[in-house]
Amino acid sequence: MEGPNICNPDSSSCLKMIKPCWKPSVEGDGPRRRGGGGDGSGRVDGLMWYKDLGHHAYGVFSMAVIQANSTLEDQSQLESGSLSSTNSGPHGTFVGVYDGHGGPEASRFVNENLFSNLKRVVAEHQGVTEHVIKKAFLATEESFLSLVERQWHSRPQIASAGTCCLVGIICNATMYIANVGDSRAVLGKEERATHEVRAVQLSSEHNASIPSVREELQAMHPYDPQIVVLKHKVWRVKGLIQVSRSIGDAYLKRTEFNREPLLPKFRLPEPFFKPILSAEPSITVQKLTRQDKFLIFASDGLWEHLSNQEAVDIVHNHPRNGIARRLVKSALEEAAKKRELRYSDLKKIDRGVRRHFHDDITVVVVFIDPHSINENFLHNSPVSIRGGNPVTPTT
Repeated sequence: MEGPNICNPDSSSCLKMIKPCWKPSVEGDGPRRRGGGGDGSGRVDGLMWYKDLGHHAYGVFSMAVIQANSTLEDQSQLESGSLSSTNSGPHGTFVGVYDGHGGPEASRFVNENLFSNLKRVVAEHQGVTEHVIKKAFLATEESFLSLVERQWHSRPQIASAGTCCLVGIICNATMYIANVGDSRAVLGKEERATHEVRAVQLSSEHNASIPSVREELQAMHPYDPQIVVLKHKVWRVKGLIQVSRSIGDAYLKRTEFNREPLLPKFRLPEPFFKPILSAEPSITVQKLTRQDKFLIFASDGLWEHLSNQEAVDIVHNHPRNGIARRLVKSALEEAAKKRELRYSDLKKIDRGVRRHFHDDITVVVVFIDPHSINENFLHNSPVSIRGGNPVTPTT
């Protein structure tokens, strides 16, 4: 998500804030995560958390997270096994990437609650459908807004916390991609004639920089000429936020949270009578084919520096083991190049100051075993892994 004004990396004031923070990882280090078959563990190397390779129901996966903010606002998870709260429900793989803003509260809440909400709704409806996914999103939204209401008097700034939410579900040889915000899911698809692997974007994005999103907002709020405002060369909803859909951001969903004691910079001059932002996901559904090789799920921090095809080419042309880390490193190298820095110098910049150079970045690469598509060939060991290792800010 958007960050603060950028300082000049060559200035003395900025360089004084730079200090080494990367340490070599030790074999077996890093926090243990929940999971099965050894796939629930991740490792930490400085500001990087990673899981180089693990198994999921339809193949293998790789995950990586790099922290830039003082407090990690990106959250992510991969769940493989039962997608229902009952034993008889469907099995498959669930991927979630949650790019928070205004603090980590909303992204952490989604990371802890969305999948369990999905499992409950899947059990109720006895299957995975667009309606089921939408219902799980909206249940998570309502739960978070209830939390904001309970904490409003003691922690009013939680009303300005929100998160993008990108979800991928593979079940019964079908892909479901659901999204609110501007994270992105990209498919690597092999062309039959040439055997080249091309990028196919599967997710719709909700960012005011996109003309169709501005048109959608203007159509939904025809009597508000300030619904989208060009501010400092960036389109923002009400001049405040770039995304038009999110979970959280209660201050733009319910007018009772857009008043004191919320910080003045978040308060609108006039009350509003309908939600300004939406939590309803855009959902795409398609059957898997043997040409579908892998999926890349990532927060917008990756896509600021790599195109869809560049990311697909990197995955296609390199070993699977550690491929998510490789994508993150490629994005960081581009970020350093744009600021005329060496990558080795960028790595020395600590969290907080690092946000002037790039955002938190989360990447999950999910490979699809062609044998699993039309056959009952699922890896049975359940896996539950949460990406990222929040570093406590120093005081």
